[in-house]
Amino acid sequence: MNLEKILAISGKPGLYVLRVQTRTGFVAESLLDGKKITVNLKSNVSLLSEISIYTYEGEKPLAEIMQKIADKENKGQAISHKEDNAVLLAYFKEILPDYDEERVYPSDVKKILNWYNMLQAKGLVTDETSAAAVAEEVEVTEETPAVEAPAKKAKAKKE
Repeated sequence: MNLEKILAISGKPGLYVLRVQTRTGFVAESLLDGKKITVNLKSNVSLLSEISIYTYEGEKPLAEIMQKIADKENKGQAISHKEDNAVLLAYFKEILPDYDEERVYPSDVKKILNWYNMLQAKGLVTDETSAAAVAEEVEVTEETPAVEAPAKKAKAKKE
């Protein structure tokens, strides 16, 4: 699961996709309603790809945990983040049996499940291999215009 450009912004509900970097911050698009917002550099922003969960052996990346949820749910919706804390923790124990129960709080589990369900609803829950294939496809598409661009410039000079 590719979480490279997915952001959580402190004080703002939901998740955002990084769209454009500006001189004073960046522009992000909400996954909830599609609205674009500008975020300055002073805001507390977390990339989901940089978030890890404490386990007894160390830390596990959030992408790995979300992939386990996707495998368990067959890429479908997980249980609601509004369930009772005991239900959420039991579910999370199935996903990540060795999570550190003293350092991972029910609020953390709620956030993870809420984020997973948001990403799943937007069709962003994919296998690592298919995400890599999409990334390669984008690179090939980006290379094609670069080859055509000099030809267009040459025509413009002739006129």
